[in-house]
Amino acid sequence: MRIRKAHLTAAAGALALVTGLTAPAHATTPAAVPVHAVQQDAPAVYGSAAYLMDASSGKELFSKNADDRLPIASVTKMMTAYVVLKTAKPTDVVQIKREDVQYAEDGGGTTADLRPGDRLTVGELLYGLMLPSGADAAHALARTYGPGVGGFVARMNATARELGMNDTAYVNADGLPKRGGDGYSTARDQSVLAAKAVQVPLIKQVAGTRYHSLDATSEHRSYSWRNTNKLLGTPGAIGLKTGFTQAAGFTLAFAGEKRGHTIVGVLLGESVSSRRFDTAEALLSWGAARESA
Repeated sequence: MRIRKAHLTAAAGALALVTGLTAPAHATTPAAVPVHAVQQDAPAVYGSAAYLMDASSGKELFSKNADDRLPIASVTKMMTAYVVLKTAKPTDVVQIKREDVQYAEDGGGTTADLRPGDRLTVGELLYGLMLPSGADAAHALARTYGPGVGGFVARMNATARELGMNDTAYVNADGLPKRGGDGYSTARDQSVLAAKAVQVPLIKQVAGTRYHSLDATSEHRSYSWRNTNKLLGTPGAIGLKTGFTQAAGFTLAFAGEKRGHTIVGVLLGESVSSRRFDTAEALLSWGAARESA
């Protein structure tokens, strides 16, 4: 179920996008450039909401319903990784517990197929978190670095406030539906986080990895994880995170380095899984071309 934020707009007349949908007017448009002048030749965007920005300058490049509060599914895990690395070192070791595995199984979430008793470094767990979108990895990290899952979620929300993400509320570390109500965010807020996340070398490395494997050791069994992000392989593309639930639809936080610019964006509420990757690729190319013009 979508959670909508009421908007008060002081100016009228956002021009229709090429999709035939109308973008809301925003009180703050970077460099005082009219929204219609920026977006008139933009690629078609079919999802419920989208936002694109230059990560270096914070300049808005594209906006569609960017301040609507919506569930974001596993895009949530981008904040999980960001918060973990504010405290933990990549070499720190986390022991997987039965409750981590059970949580993912009970919630019907995607998993990294972690085994109770295995001991994995934070760096390796981030691959299990981001590539196969492991809810078990998210639970293990949140449990360890909250301390406790509840404490970790509080840290996620505090970090969101610190970053100015005032239309965001997290209820867990993985984005799975939760009895009593899902969390929510906006395309704009998640783009702010994406711009920060790509500045963290390990997050950028992990999110941009298509396949990662671990050989068995005395500490853990072998693991092989494939990234769910089909945008990877596109020249210049960086992850960042995919997501899906029935309530959220298909979601995507993405980034790319093109023509000397780092562009980040978020798509929410897409109804066709593959189309989010095509749309992200088109937006990255379009945004980079405008910034280089």
